[in-house]
Amino acid sequence: MKLIIAAFPPEKLPEVKQSLWKSGIKIMTVIDVRGCGQQKGYMEEYRGIIEEINLHRKVMVLIAVNNSFVEKTTKAIIKGARTGSIGDGKIFILDLYDCIRIRTGEKGVAAIGGDSVESKNLKKIEKVI
Repeated sequence: MKLIIAAFPPEKLPEVKQSLWKSGIKIMTVIDVRGCGQQKGYMEEYRGIIEEINLHRKVMVLIAVNNSFVEKTTKAIIKGARTGSIGDGKIFILDLYDCIRIRTGEKGVAAIGGDSVESKNLKKIEKVI
């Protein structure tokens, strides 16, 4: 299991969501964040006061997936978010120790769900038992 964290400009969110849905990834958490990287800052004047803005608005998407969905998920995010300019964002992939579905108490692969190879194999095992 992996946790995929992607941060990118908020105007790219509709395209990223559409790309993820087309790839079969429908479960995600979206958070509004601020951050800076190679974009650096810019100067803005508000009511006569000049202020340097160096934290840009971004959207952070968190997606827990089974291992067989990692590549499909990252490709979908890149397809939706890439412009080729500085500030397109970053994707982080972390090992996910466990996942628990609160409603049912399911753990691990079963809690993440979806149409992954792992969840299909789990269903086959449950039928045999």
